[in-house]
Amino acid sequence: MNIRNESLGSLSSHQQTTNGFAGLANNVKFQFTAYTENIIRVQFSKDDQFDENPFSVTLKPQQPAVKLEENEQELLLTTSAVKLVVQKHPMRLKFIDSNNELLNEDDAAFGVSWLGHKVTNYKTLGTDEIFLGLGEKGGGLNRRGSSFDNWNSDAFGFGNDTDPLYVSTPFYIGVREGRPYGIFFDNTHKTHFNFGASNNDRFSSFSADAGDMNYYFIQGDTVAEVIQHYAKLTGTIQMPPKWSLGYQQCRFSYYPEHEIHNVARTFRDKKIPADVIYLDIHYMKDYMAFTFDDERFPDPKALITKLEEQGYKVVIILDPGIATKQGYSTYDSGVEQDIFVKYPDGTKYEASVWPGNSHFTDFTSKKGRDWWADELKFYTDLGLEGFWNDMNEPACWGQDVPDLVEFDYEGQQVSHLKARNVYGFQMVRATYEGARKQIGNKRPFALTRAGFCGVQRYSAVWTGDNVAGDDHMLLGVRLVNSLGMTGIPVGGYDVGGFVGECSPQLFSRWLAVAAFAPFFRVHSMVNSRDSEPWAYGEEVEEISRNYINLRYKLMPYLYSTFYTAHKTGLPINRSLAVAYYNDRNIYGGNAQNAFTLGDWLLVCPTVSTQEYAEIYLPKGKWYNFFTDEVFEGGKHHIVHTSMEDLPVFAKAGAIVPMQNVTQNTQQAHDGELKLHVYAGEENTEQVFYEDDGSTFDFEKGQFNERLIQQNGAEKTLTIGASQGEFNTTFRSVKIYLHGFNATEFSINGASADIQRENIRLIDPITEFDPLPQRAKKDYLIHSIATLSTELTNSEIKITWK
Repeated sequence: MNIRNESLGSLSSHQQTTNGFAGLANNVKFQFTAYTENIIRVQFSKDDQFDENPFSVTLKPQQPAVKLEENEQELLLTTSAVKLVVQKHPMRLKFIDSNNELLNEDDAAFGVSWLGHKVTNYKTLGTDEIFLGLGEKGGGLNRRGSSFDNWNSDAFGFGNDTDPLYVSTPFYIGVREGRPYGIFFDNTHKTHFNFGASNNDRFSSFSADAGDMNYYFIQGDTVAEVIQHYAKLTGTIQMPPKWSLGYQQCRFSYYPEHEIHNVARTFRDKKIPADVIYLDIHYMKDYMAFTFDDERFPDPKALITKLEEQGYKVVIILDPGIATKQGYSTYDSGVEQDIFVKYPDGTKYEASVWPGNSHFTDFTSKKGRDWWADELKFYTDLGLEGFWNDMNEPACWGQDVPDLVEFDYEGQQVSHLKARNVYGFQMVRATYEGARKQIGNKRPFALTRAGFCGVQRYSAVWTGDNVAGDDHMLLGVRLVNSLGMTGIPVGGYDVGGFVGECSPQLFSRWLAVAAFAPFFRVHSMVNSRDSEPWAYGEEVEEISRNYINLRYKLMPYLYSTFYTAHKTGLPINRSLAVAYYNDRNIYGGNAQNAFTLGDWLLVCPTVSTQEYAEIYLPKGKWYNFFTDEVFEGGKHHIVHTSMEDLPVFAKAGAIVPMQNVTQNTQQAHDGELKLHVYAGEENTEQVFYEDDGSTFDFEKGQFNERLIQQNGAEKTLTIGASQGEFNTTFRSVKIYLHGFNATEFSINGASADIQRENIRLIDPITEFDPLPQRAKKDYLIHSIATLSTELTNSEIKITWK
């Protein structure tokens, strides 16, 4: 059979719909739908009915105001934000913004095309078009000139050029002539994206091995707006339990029980804050899910209770493979309820994984997810609230699930080719929903290795089996930044590297960088060196303690940033491309690895082997977060980067709420909100959010939210009145004034006394430093002006002159 490219032909027939057009182009069905003012859905299919992915998009069409027009050459669908221009002969699509500027268009020759079952949309390439996102992908920040596949894969020891990896998110952001747009290709088959690779910039394209050409075109005036519109489609994170924002310690594996107690006790004895200890697969009996090894862990409930009393939560690992052993209650129940995936002849698919020969739960069916939710009671009855979903690509020894294996796929009955990419997504959905069912009003925590668009509604993502090395540290940062631009704001990496041996210098740098990451976990492989903060010597222990302390000091800012992600979908770690996408300097050198934590704190990761490094600061004024030294933006700078020196900067106008150090997030702080405010000329604002950190009562009004605003021109700082029914946990607020030259301040019209205080956001490492005076100078902020006042529910207004 001779298969050749078949491009979409001319319009045959069409009719107007409520908010778009539908019809035929030769033998191909099409439908164009205005989903919102900023989103237009495009569908082409050769089948009688359009293909549907029931898992990713949660938003229903909003029926925005649309204008539908037609002339001899074109169909026009216009909203207030974007216009779709449909050329009739042959059918080609073009998207234009409200200023009549081109955003995106089909290649004139090829447009939407088929090669057998494979469907591709070819697009023209703008001269300087930039491509961002696609989630868990290596390479540089700008994807231009590269190509990528989406096919969830167990990528042990992956590198910068390894593709595909564990998570598939076929959503990217383009920036054409400075104007951003997004495309979410909602097809769960294996997909391929080519951003001008190997074709001399003839075109960009995205394709799927089968299924429909089904994508959502998203207009946004900024990259941040595109991300937020995409989040409206696929959902945002749930508010996590606050303990999941703390430091987390893991290894493959801690056992027997006394090892857990020793690790937990050492953190507390050494006053290194920590919230979570993990149990990897050796906690199970013969690696079987929903079991505990009764020799290694004779009384798991007592262990979990004891750790809870010490301020720890325990997270356990869960794999999807269920051992095929009669008498194993989970297996027997699964067979009885018929929830395992099968071959077309009705026999159960079997492959070998950790527990040996195993069947696999069909998480693409509600029946399978409900069964898993009920099995989860085994863990929740022990007091567990955290669940780590691994091997869920799905992975098996040999990594070659037969394509003909069948899945329910919400009643559609499809092959592995269509189901694989959503399998891990639906596993962690079953885990999260099951935990909610079993633990009631408490917030569960779920972590996954594999996922698809929408997985953020249920889980955090970690980047899998990385390697101890500077290149992997920086790659992990880029992966998390890219996941954030793809609607998955809670991501992280195994600090220190899962595979291989980490040097003391690298561990220090990696942990310092990760202290600013959404998910903060150290993890190492079996038969490798210990990787707790104290395992690398006293100097590394001290550096680690300092940066972990800083993480806990930043908890009010961090938790408020998670709340922003919950409300808007914005990343927690934001690549510089989120705010500075038209600055060409961010697409080269160390700037590709840089990110902001929320709006205000810029982190510039650098390799551990350099004493000095070149970094780039975007436009504006920046304060060294540890010394208050002022740097001019829009320039490259050489900075010191010894073991303890991570380049971190606060943007002019920044508003950063902090607190005192606690040993875990369940421990009460001292009641004083420490509000760090950095002088700036622009108007800035920061949401400050509180709730109980553990239940869903915030959904019923039990929260406390305030808007803090700085007006540089009017010289005012306003702490807005609190919203919500939750009583703040802070009694007073101390305002730290960075870079202010004013000498007279008032609070609510009354003259306020200025105190001066020498503060350190992080302690110097002087005992081991050959130049202790340098360390003292670098880390001591001298005589910061402070103001203190009672924190009531009413507005507080500070003015200065």
